[in-house]
Amino acid sequence: MQITKYYSKNFNKNSRSNKSITMIIIHYTGMQSERESLRRLSNPKSKVSAHYLISRNGKIFKMIDEQKIAWHAGKSRWKNYVNLNQNSIGVELVNKGHKNGYQSFPKKQIIALINLCKKIKSKYKIKNKFILGHSDIAPLRKIDPGEKFPWRYLSSKGIGIYPKQNFEILKLKKNIDRSKFFNNLGKIGYRYLKKGSKKKLITNFQRRYRQRIINGVLDFETFKISEFLAKNKDIS
Repeated sequence: MQITKYYSKNFNKNSRSNKSITMIIIHYTGMQSERESLRRLSNPKSKVSAHYLISRNGKIFKMIDEQKIAWHAGKSRWKNYVNLNQNSIGVELVNKGHKNGYQSFPKKQIIALINLCKKIKSKYKIKNKFILGHSDIAPLRKIDPGEKFPWRYLSSKGIGIYPKQNFEILKLKKNIDRSKFFNNLGKIGYRYLKKGSKKKLITNFQRRYRQRIINGVLDFETFKISEFLAKNKDIS
């Protein structure tokens, strides 16, 4: 796996231990081009960065040493972790994003991501339940990497978690326990359960685990997916 260095100064100067690195956070750049993305992630005025950027043709840029804390997660929470920059490695995927003409992720880009994640996962013994999207850890303000990101395919390659079971049961009309749904989200790892818009939480949950229909409506299928994941010992 070939990795090209492209230096960014946007990181905390103190180093961290390997043991403190427990997560991989996946983003999209939301910018028009690879060049624009590299410039922003390395511009001190932007105050944002990531450890890696992967171009649409699968080229991997290393921008910050893994032992340094990059500025990619922002205000974020997952399980008992708060402000996840200090515990994570951030990977940006070049993609225009929802505001600029959201694109599918090319095969070369995804293969490069899988190979990189496998290397990082092995090095730091990162569990699949801690391979996350930006919208998982900041669900009230972020939506990347979005509904076109192939979480199911990554899971089939041993990266991250996606339900294997088919939950296409929308026609079933059953009572839905909303409080239990949000309790399930808490078991999975989601936070911000009592703040802001619960519709955003539902929508981002669907963006990750029910990409076929994303409407922010707590239907029975969405509820059953949350129940399945909350009972999965690999997640909770």
